[in-house]
Amino acid sequence: MSLAYIVRCNFNKPDLERSWNDWYGGPKLKHMLAKPHFLSVQRFCRSHGQGRDYVAFWVLESEQALETPEYKNDWGFSEWQPYITDWSRDLFAPLSGDLFQPALGTDEALRLVSFEGLSESEAHAAKAADEVRRPTVRWLRSAGLDRHTPLIGYEVVDEGALCRPLAPGNATEGFYRPISAHVQAGRVGEQGRM
Repeated sequence: MSLAYIVRCNFNKPDLERSWNDWYGGPKLKHMLAKPHFLSVQRFCRSHGQGRDYVAFWVLESEQALETPEYKNDWGFSEWQPYITDWSRDLFAPLSGDLFQPALGTDEALRLVSFEGLSESEAHAAKAADEVRRPTVRWLRSAGLDRHTPLIGYEVVDEGALCRPLAPGNATEGFYRPISAHVQAGRVGEQGRM
């Protein structure tokens, strides 16, 4: 079963932010997708709402992707590490069915809902309240690594529409625009920047 490997962070050096995004959206993606069990990725930047500024949504063939020597020997942000804050690496599995990774275009946004600081039962109750308002959200459960949130929800929305917050008050809800194309392993040279 495929898993979502979601990396979220902030970057605190504005004069280097463009260079960091060039690195992450180019050489870093290519390097990571060459590793065993890494299937695809798309990067996002928060346009409004709450949450960390950057999200990388990776799809892994299995959790073994994070156990290989290729991954363990050189993961992380390299020389950019001093400027990365609020970094989380979380592994998620679908609550049901197969994992779906959206491939967003430039006129779309990714809505993310998370429940940092809530227990699993509190997160499930908040999820149930959110599902009433947004039944199209896909939900993932924490399956490993940092476990910053018991659940995370995501859906594709139209970037041109007014994305008014709909999540319950105890949720973190952000809207993210794509800053890279959706890239699959083996097709890295075709990625292009947005």
